[in-house]
Amino acid sequence: MKRFIAEFEEQSFTQIIFPHVNSDWVEYLSEAEETFENIIKEIIKYQKCLVVSADVQDVKRRFEPNKNLYFVEYETNDTWARDCSALCIENGSNVELLDFTFTGWGGKFEASKDNVMSKEIAHSYSKKLKTIDLILEGGGVESNGVNTILTTSECMLNKNRNSSLKKEQMTQILKDEFGMSKILYLNHGYLAGDDTDSHVDTLARFVDEKTIMYVKCEDKNDEHYKELKLMEDELKVFAKDEGFKLIALPMSEACYFDNERLPATYANFLFVNGAVLVPIYGVKEDEEALKIFKDTFPTKDIVPINCFTLIKQHGSLHCVTMNFAKGVELI
Repeated sequence: MKRFIAEFEEQSFTQIIFPHVNSDWVEYLSEAEETFENIIKEIIKYQKCLVVSADVQDVKRRFEPNKNLYFVEYETNDTWARDCSALCIENGSNVELLDFTFTGWGGKFEASKDNVMSKEIAHSYSKKLKTIDLILEGGGVESNGVNTILTTSECMLNKNRNSSLKKEQMTQILKDEFGMSKILYLNHGYLAGDDTDSHVDTLARFVDEKTIMYVKCEDKNDEHYKELKLMEDELKVFAKDEGFKLIALPMSEACYFDNERLPATYANFLFVNGAVLVPIYGVKEDEEALKIFKDTFPTKDIVPINCFTLIKQHGSLHCVTMNFAKGVELI
């Protein structure tokens, strides 16, 4: 029996790609480096972290020696680890690493180095990679760890990914590769400034087997109000049909950079063992979001991470990280 391991289950380590001069962070590289350092320093308080770096020695000097900190040298195009890293499934008693094709969200950006990253650094993992001939990004799929994958039609069925596949074919492939019996597609919901064609990890996330956190917009004058309300209606149908509980997260006030609205979202949080790292943006909704997380996870540490720099490049905390399940060791 196969299943797509949920992120809220026990993890072995987190993978992150450090920004470098040949990435899109170059215009504010020091600012980005500080944000990534902050994320890494919080992760290693709880578990191991593998840092993929174009220059390991340069990055190593930024940190005190730590038994939870690992490095591997490889130069990527960019730093969105969620979308170009391997995904963990359980197959019987074994954990397998699925390596999908990454095309820079449907060919929007150069991604040839990112696409082969997992193969190039596979010597760091105790488990072998299994190459899957399908364009798919980790931020586009959410698992409850039992039988359900939550995704969005805009991303998963977009003709810029797997144009030859119809919905029925895609659904069957997802069921086969991940071992899950239910694929739930959200047909509504988006964030301005998002490059991913509405990745589900910006909109709605499983926090346990039966609970989904999602972004709710209360401001009828906000451009997102209608689409997020329609998404909420869809989630309520899923909740009724599947026995799910729903927890609403606030929509951040509008954040801008260079006159462009940025995709600020609290749904882009990160699970680590014993804690939840929550992106904040220096806006009034931060406090409300953190309270919701504290109420939802009373036994876990809730760690705020300022991610305003990340949304300048149209992603956030979850987007720049990838969790690897218990059973995958670093070697």
